[in-house]
Amino acid sequence: QVLSLPIVVIVHGNQDNNAKATVLWDNAFSEIERVPFVVAERVPWEKMCDTLNLKFMAEVQTTKGLLKEHYFFLAQKIFNDHSASLEDFQSRSVSWAQFNKEILPGRGFTFWQWFDGVLDLTKRCLKSYWSDRLIIGFISKQYVCKLLSTEPDGTFLLRFSDSEIGGVTIAYVSQGKDGSSQVENIQPFSAKDLSIRSLGDRIRDLGQLRNLYPNTPKDQAFGSHYNSERGELG
Repeated sequence: QVLSLPIVVIVHGNQDNNAKATVLWDNAFSEIERVPFVVAERVPWEKMCDTLNLKFMAEVQTTKGLLKEHYFFLAQKIFNDHSASLEDFQSRSVSWAQFNKEILPGRGFTFWQWFDGVLDLTKRCLKSYWSDRLIIGFISKQYVCKLLSTEPDGTFLLRFSDSEIGGVTIAYVSQGKDGSSQVENIQPFSAKDLSIRSLGDRIRDLGQLRNLYPNTPKDQAFGSHYNSERGELG
């Protein structure tokens, strides 16, 4: 007899997400000489970061992996802790329940369900944008407000939606009626939306977007991602 790689049998497509989580956890964290089916219930957060990064790069087929600030955001999300520092998280361990059992606060899905949605969206619609580092992606709405609060009108960045699975949204600076600056968030785009009209073309359409944070003109940043429009002159 010989031990196979982990297999999960499912009876419906809606179980696919949980099956992938089980296989990922088993592949990443089980001991080679382990007793069958025995897998750690908790793993170091650093090990989880390595696993998420490898999974992201393999799934999206990109050489641009996750950065330190991405891990910080993911740690805040999975541990539901916005007061700890990056160093604090490095010494913590994360449980299977936090990974794919407990529903995220105020949401209807787990951490893995959310992350897998990001994977799918990036793989299908955003690979070239991610590989060109045009998407920050893993960043909180609150931190975006802090980053953009002192920027000029029309400065924008792209982040993955917190409230929807598999959505990317654009945050941008606009001027209020009283002349003060405020940060607006555009309704997230899903894979279906982006299959109808690409992200680059949507950014070109939106006149209120001028410079990709911190200060790259949008045509310079996204020009290579625009599709030539039929019927355009010249």
